[in-house]
Amino acid sequence: MQVLRFLLSNARWWLEEYKFDGFRFDGVTSMMYTHHGLQMTFTGNYGEYFGFATDVDAVVYLMLVNDLIHGLYPDAVSIGEDVSGMPTFCIPVPDGGVGFDYRLHMAVADKWIELLKQSDESWKMGDIVHTLTNRRWLEKCVTYAESHDQALVGDKTIAFWLMDKDMYDFMALDRPSTPRIDRGIALHKMIRLVTMGLGGEGYLNFMGNEFGHPEWIDFPRGPQTLPTGKVLPGNNNSYDKCRRRFDLGDADFLRYRGMQEFDQAMQHLEEKYGFMTSEHQYVSRKHEEDKVIIFERGDLVFVFNFHWSNSFFDYRVGCSKPGKYKVALDSDDALFGGFSRLDHDVDYFTTVSLGSSVT
Repeated sequence: MQVLRFLLSNARWWLEEYKFDGFRFDGVTSMMYTHHGLQMTFTGNYGEYFGFATDVDAVVYLMLVNDLIHGLYPDAVSIGEDVSGMPTFCIPVPDGGVGFDYRLHMAVADKWIELLKQSDESWKMGDIVHTLTNRRWLEKCVTYAESHDQALVGDKTIAFWLMDKDMYDFMALDRPSTPRIDRGIALHKMIRLVTMGLGGEGYLNFMGNEFGHPEWIDFPRGPQTLPTGKVLPGNNNSYDKCRRRFDLGDADFLRYRGMQEFDQAMQHLEEKYGFMTSEHQYVSRKHEEDKVIIFERGDLVFVFNFHWSNSFFDYRVGCSKPGKYKVALDSDDALFGGFSRLDHDVDYFTTVSLGSSVT
């Protein structure tokens, strides 16, 4: 009871003394189950969530702290990092839920790293869409393309997976680009936009992801001895990777600037149209041969061409609302480091095809 009172009072203290506007609860999967989620594959069967493996005391604590946070500060936000898919996780406590506002959609970032270790020619559009949309109905999620799990301690950022050592020599605008740089910048923008467009109701950047930071983060550390006796080597307490070069995104002479401009454009698009909080989300095409993904979110139609060599002309796109459509955001715009291959002055009008479907 003393520990419970301390934890609850601690949550209130940060809200009142430091004016925090919310909390992110790390690794709550480990709390909610006596097996801590280790060596468990959650399939969605309710017996996996509500049984003897459920740590009732931990779940009750999460309910209490969420009830306290929202009871004292109704505008505060609580986000839980859970990979198990615990039902009722984002249902309010008075309705019998755990009480979080959002779940971190952790599978998305892991999926991108998995795909980036393969050739993009082998990417499955249906697999990408399934990962982005695989969440419980009406449960709000915070999605992201990468975080510390992908970019810490010797791993690679998405940008470095895509462009590798070319980033050190060919990101200056006064030097010729390379096919790897051109492809990497294009895919980096598309990965971020499709994640934001289809992956949840909130979007999270991570320490330079918004402009394609090339290097990982590593903090000064010495050797570490594990309980098994195995010794992990340190980095000689080096500060070399213990920094972020945020000046890269602001440099007019580097290609990072265009990638950062694209991030700002994504945020402005969401601010203008509010597509992430729209209840209307419909995936109309996952074409494996064309490598095309098309979906509607709110009033917008998103069209992604992930093909490594093919461009498409007069491509028919199904949509639910008839009328005139215009380009709202183009990842190939020169402002974003693209090649401006789309004419933004063209209006696109829907037509009625066979079967009375609007295209």
